[in-house]
Amino acid sequence: MRRDVLSLIVGWTMVAMLIPLSFSFVVTWWLDGINTASVAFLMPIAFSGLIGIALLSIGVRSDTTDRLRDREAFAAVALAWPVAVLIGSLPFWLGGVFHGPFTDGSTMADIGRGFVNSWFESMSGFTTTGATVIEHSMSPNCIPGSTPDCINSQPRGILIWRSLTQWLGGMGIIMLGLMLLSRVLGGGMALARAELTGPSLSRLRPKLQETALALWTIYIILTALEILLLWSVGGLTVFDAFNHGLTTMPSGGFSTHDASIAYYDSYVVESIIICFMFLAGVNFTLIWLAWEKQWDKVFKDQEGRSYVLVITATTVFVFAALISQGSQIDEGFFNSLFTVVSIGTSTGYTNSDYMMWPVVTHIFLFLLMIVGACAGSTSGGLKLMRVKLGLKIAWREIGRIAQPKRVVQIRMNNEVVDNDRLGLIVGMLFVWTGLFALSCIVLALTMPNSDFESVVAVVASSLGNTGPTLGDYGPSNTWASMGTPSLLITSILMWFGRLELMTALLLLHPRTWARESREAPDRASVKLIRELFEKMEDKSDDKKSE
Repeated sequence: MRRDVLSLIVGWTMVAMLIPLSFSFVVTWWLDGINTASVAFLMPIAFSGLIGIALLSIGVRSDTTDRLRDREAFAAVALAWPVAVLIGSLPFWLGGVFHGPFTDGSTMADIGRGFVNSWFESMSGFTTTGATVIEHSMSPNCIPGSTPDCINSQPRGILIWRSLTQWLGGMGIIMLGLMLLSRVLGGGMALARAELTGPSLSRLRPKLQETALALWTIYIILTALEILLLWSVGGLTVFDAFNHGLTTMPSGGFSTHDASIAYYDSYVVESIIICFMFLAGVNFTLIWLAWEKQWDKVFKDQEGRSYVLVITATTVFVFAALISQGSQIDEGFFNSLFTVVSIGTSTGYTNSDYMMWPVVTHIFLFLLMIVGACAGSTSGGLKLMRVKLGLKIAWREIGRIAQPKRVVQIRMNNEVVDNDRLGLIVGMLFVWTGLFALSCIVLALTMPNSDFESVVAVVASSLGNTGPTLGDYGPSNTWASMGTPSLLITSILMWFGRLELMTALLLLHPRTWARESREAPDRASVKLIRELFEKMEDKSDDKKSE
């Protein structure tokens, strides 16, 4: 492992974090006062800047930018996320959202649990999961019986930071680096593959930096458009519109109210958010092609068509189930469409308590948590493309039983998918299944009072980066009732899910951390043998010339 490369990428990540931290400091100063801003953000700014500069100054060699390989890229991406999460957790902890060192009357146990809560909230933000632990029992800003809306009672600037963590995590910290720092880092495609594992990265422009710029342009325009519509048409305040715009496009789901979108009780607001949640689940390449008016490619995309079909069919089924239960047509339609799109894109907003719906609808929502939306989107889950290709692989193997000599090539959008990508998909599906089963067992040991539905759904929600789940942690409850071990385990699962497993699991492989001098002894010996043969040939040539 070339540790100087890790120092370069992690160092630049910490330096890049200064931009959103400084922005949040100014906003908090404006909305909540200089005292709140200083306590919440000055220490994270100093920590991020000093450590980042130290990594760049001490751990980087003069030729580091030329030494980036896929192994370092994957490891650096995996490590950059926990570093960003740690920095992002400090404003919650220091700013008083949870019990921290500056909270009056807090015991050491409260401060310790407050840090765990802050870590969880930050991980849930950066991974765009959207699960929260902000509630009356955990936040000193909320008084039970006196504070009706715990989330909305938090400092305004810190709530904006909370939403900003999702907006940054949605497109990916490393994708931001591709746009701003690609000339410095080098190895952009390796970093992009680490950030977007599987067949999900499409070059929209000849250069990768231009591709990243195009993606971020789409992301920013859609975010700004939603903010404008929520404010001007939906009637939300500028503060609420800004926060929900930041958390919809990354398919995050953090809201400024305990009741989430149900707080507004508005079909107009729900309609606007449904549209942008749906767009967040679309491959951004298709959005770009639509912008370029290449509609034939948009409508021919197999994954895009499958996405529309899954959302439509599931909505119709859930709507029928609600009507059979006695719901009004307009209420049942909006509740079913909103919830299906929200869960299917792993956004996690809620406009109703779907735990009161028929049990059969829970099965569909559970499957949506696992599958997710399109590859190349900001949604979580396995992605429809991988599931679709996995089914094609299974169907091909079944066909070989009947016709062993038949050669069947698997295609997607009329292009043959190579065996390397198919192998990656099969490996990812296998790893996901194994990790899901193991996590259910481990989490059940740390949550002995929870039922089977709650444990299984929490694991699926964490790996799928969905947020609201089923059972005891449904849409009307937070995850604050979990113990510290459970919160730490689920935060790790969120990290694995956001990096789509393979990148994070690479850190566990022993060869990832092998010293560079031990990485390729065979190559060194081959080089030595070649040099000896070259010297022997030179001597023989000299003798012949004599």
